[in-house]
Amino acid sequence: MPIGIMAAMQEEIDRLLKELAAGSEVVNDGRRTYHSGHLWGTPVVIVFSRWGKVAAATTATDLISDFCVTEILFTGVAGAAQPGLKVGDIVVGARLWQHDMDARPLFPRHEIPLLGRSSFASDEKRCDQLLQAAAAFLRDDLPKAVSESTRAAFNIQSPKAIKGDIASGDKFFAHRADRADLLLRLPTVAAVDMESAAVAQVCHEYSVPFTVVRTISDAADESATHDFPLFLRQVASAYSHGILERLFDDSAR
Repeated sequence: MPIGIMAAMQEEIDRLLKELAAGSEVVNDGRRTYHSGHLWGTPVVIVFSRWGKVAAATTATDLISDFCVTEILFTGVAGAAQPGLKVGDIVVGARLWQHDMDARPLFPRHEIPLLGRSSFASDEKRCDQLLQAAAAFLRDDLPKAVSESTRAAFNIQSPKAIKGDIASGDKFFAHRADRADLLLRLPTVAAVDMESAAVAQVCHEYSVPFTVVRTISDAADESATHDFPLFLRQVASAYSHGILERLFDDSAR
């Protein structure tokens, strides 16, 4: 059975599709294009998640119900919530939170109605494998994957890979005050994105393992939109490609 590969950016998809073995199949459904094939020897279904919680949850549901994937791996970019994280660092999601869930007074803030929980844990074994793959990519492959001039342009120096919590919501963080408010409510959060926790909820409800790896693209403040398209093309897509190649090559051994 295949693994579902969701990518939050089309630039990631384009780079991964070049690695699909001959004979891959394409299915267009619900304004999404699903690519079924083998990625470094592993059967996969690759798809662009689209942006936001609803879109990503819909994509995850399709992967599970229509393509019968056994697990979902989600790649993309994220804003740094913690001051120790820099552009070019990698966060592998440990627990996933929906920072914009607020059903008070019926439920405590951040608790998901009817599930009795406020966060979702990623698959522990796969999470550790992704962390190892990310660390190996940064240590051994980064100089070849991302040019020295590009790394200098984004001030990527000695990047690191960590395991940390990720908070998701239908909001792009571009102000320090919003980031500070988030950390008051959810102090363990390392990074923010717009999709991962929604996909984690879908996987939880279907009992499908889920893991997420995100490249830090900005500081979730007023500088967040600076050269974002260039970062996607030249950095984020290379990170996702390199991490997944490391993951699947190691899994095949």
